[in-house]
Amino acid sequence: MNVHVTRRIVYLVVALAVIIPMLFLKGKPVTVSEPVLNAFQAIDTLKEGSYILISTDYGPGTMPEVNPMVYAIVRHAFRKNLRVVYLSVVDALGLALGDQVIKNVAKEYGKEYGKDFVNLGFKPGAEAVIVSLGKEIRDIFPEDVRGVPLDSMEITRNIHNLKDFAIVVDFASGYGITAWILYAQARFGVPLVGCVTAVMGPENYPYLNSGQLKGLVAGLKGAAEYETLLGKPAIATRGMPAQSAVHILIIVLIVIGNILYLVEKRKRK
Repeated sequence: MNVHVTRRIVYLVVALAVIIPMLFLKGKPVTVSEPVLNAFQAIDTLKEGSYILISTDYGPGTMPEVNPMVYAIVRHAFRKNLRVVYLSVVDALGLALGDQVIKNVAKEYGKEYGKDFVNLGFKPGAEAVIVSLGKEIRDIFPEDVRGVPLDSMEITRNIHNLKDFAIVVDFASGYGITAWILYAQARFGVPLVGCVTAVMGPENYPYLNSGQLKGLVAGLKGAAEYETLLGKPAIATRGMPAQSAVHILIIVLIVIGNILYLVEKRKRK
């Protein structure tokens, strides 16, 4: 069979493995892990009106995995009437992705820009930016992404550095989370929650065990667990059956591929 034809068949089967479970299958109840529960409690115990700093350090390639986490945590923050300040120190595209999510959730909860949430923008150079935030926010972000001075907005008028935030949440698909751990948490002692891709989860467990991370949400499953705690199942929960189906399909395809390889090898002999 032609290689290109075979590849198209595989793509079609994978597409069906994603679409059919999402439309017709109901997933099993999601079991919440301790790292996700810790992340939830770290935010749930904050007092109304507290400030939460969000950094969206991910790109379009990981958007399907990370966006559901952003939705879940921002919904939690607005439900608790926390004030959300967000930026990016790694990826300008991550800021645009996070901005879209946060604005969507703000509409759900009737939140007002400049009063309940604000977008500070993107500045490259993660470590230097975080150190500046630890001293004086206006040194690196004198105004928001729209060019409005921080002193003229209700939400930012009385905040000056990282110590004014009750917690920092970093949504990362790469180095960003390490920079926040090393400079925001270790240097300035700010409570930090990590929201990372599934493949990054294991490498961040040492920081969780040492207490440098208050909680850890990893991958689509972590987002589904957070939605369960919120009592508001959304896209991550709906995506779990599809994710399981694709994992099984990949295993089946690997087995079939190896069988075909052995058969072909025997024919050559």
